[in-house]
Amino acid sequence: MMHDRRKRIAISLFVSLLGVGAVLLGSHGLDRVAAVGREDYEGLESFSNVLAIVQRNYVQEVKTNQLVEGAINGMLSALDPHSAYLTPDSYRELQVDTGGSFGGLGIEITLRDGILTVVSPIEDTPAYRAGVKAGDQIIKIDGELTKAMTLLEAVKRMRGPQGSQVTISVRREGVPQFIDISLTREVIKIKSVKSKLLEPGYGYIRLVQFQDRTTDDLEDALERFSQDQQELKGVVLDLRSNPGGLLSQAVKVADVFLDSGMIVYTKGRLDNQQQKYLAHPGGYTDLPLIVLVNQGSASASEIVAGAVQDHGRAVVLGTKTFGKGSVQTILPLEDGAALRLTTAMYYTPNGRSIQVTGVEPDYIVENVLPDRLAAARQSGIREENLRGHFDNATDQDTAPVQIRETLPDAPPPSTTDASAAQEAAEDAIQEGELGKDPQLDKALELLKSRQTTPQTSVAAVQP
Repeated sequence: MMHDRRKRIAISLFVSLLGVGAVLLGSHGLDRVAAVGREDYEGLESFSNVLAIVQRNYVQEVKTNQLVEGAINGMLSALDPHSAYLTPDSYRELQVDTGGSFGGLGIEITLRDGILTVVSPIEDTPAYRAGVKAGDQIIKIDGELTKAMTLLEAVKRMRGPQGSQVTISVRREGVPQFIDISLTREVIKIKSVKSKLLEPGYGYIRLVQFQDRTTDDLEDALERFSQDQQELKGVVLDLRSNPGGLLSQAVKVADVFLDSGMIVYTKGRLDNQQQKYLAHPGGYTDLPLIVLVNQGSASASEIVAGAVQDHGRAVVLGTKTFGKGSVQTILPLEDGAALRLTTAMYYTPNGRSIQVTGVEPDYIVENVLPDRLAAARQSGIREENLRGHFDNATDQDTAPVQIRETLPDAPPPSTTDASAAQEAAEDAIQEGELGKDPQLDKALELLKSRQTTPQTSVAAVQP
């Protein structure tokens, strides 16, 4: 009887998986899912055996749906760092994120070697103002260890009603003790585009994240520049510490500056995952442009930087980007939950995969004081640091984009007080402020000298 019961559970689970497959794969994928071999049945039977053993022997009674949800989480986490199961609450949170408004602290986080780690604080948020830094490891949330928390659980704990408080304990490189940071939650309204004039004729636009209105707000900023200036001589597009966002917005942003050719293309297992995104005539295609990036520039940011670089449309300046070259598709389920599943890899116009390798700038300029340069190169997080990441798979054998200028390495630190040097560096560097932002200073210098086109560029190829 027990064997028959486990067999019925396995068959039931198999039917459920078929239903999910129909959602994921569409009509093109159903035949592939239906062809299940003997090993698949044996695997499902093993799963049903474990399920029955746990239900019968575990120290406390546990609900079947809790076990199945845990199994789904484990299955997806075994694939890659970016695939995940989204509960109904988590899915709603994601939809709020892309809209640009939510209650919380303003921290982009990830799991690095099982440790909750800050990718970057979001500008003008409680976390940013309290001094939370990229690379900080969040060890506790309100006194509870984060070791056993999933990424989604941690996000849920840090979000909450406006005005409520939360304390995070972080471990920071070079600091011997945990740092307790008490924060008051706010409604985080991420303004995805910030703009100002650096000097007459030279504009500065920072894209904080790629959201629903990013391209519209970018074009509004460019139009204001054009109206205010008799001649707009050039623009710096700042993508530093931009963690990405909507692929559709990345394509539209690149299209603002390109008038033809490939922007990005994707390749996956299924026909509907082979997509090409092309530029259209119009926009600001002749405007001198410098693009700033750093290791916090990820995904959608890398699409834009890679596209303008491959077309020779702009100089990319800064440090190597994060290196996330995979595409995640959100696949809603009937119960209000969803899957965030890696379904394809994206490639720049000349066939480069940015996965792991990132975008190499045309001009490498570090944005730290000389005595912190070595530490800066070792700190922070990139795709290659995430467990289970995909390796690079460039689609075409093309010559790499050349690096035109690399600033010389700095001498070793002249003081043993690392924390004092760090504080001095943080006080001195203010991104977006001329005279306090070496990367921005260099970008404006190139704009003024009309050095806004790489000396050589790799010809775009069709996939």
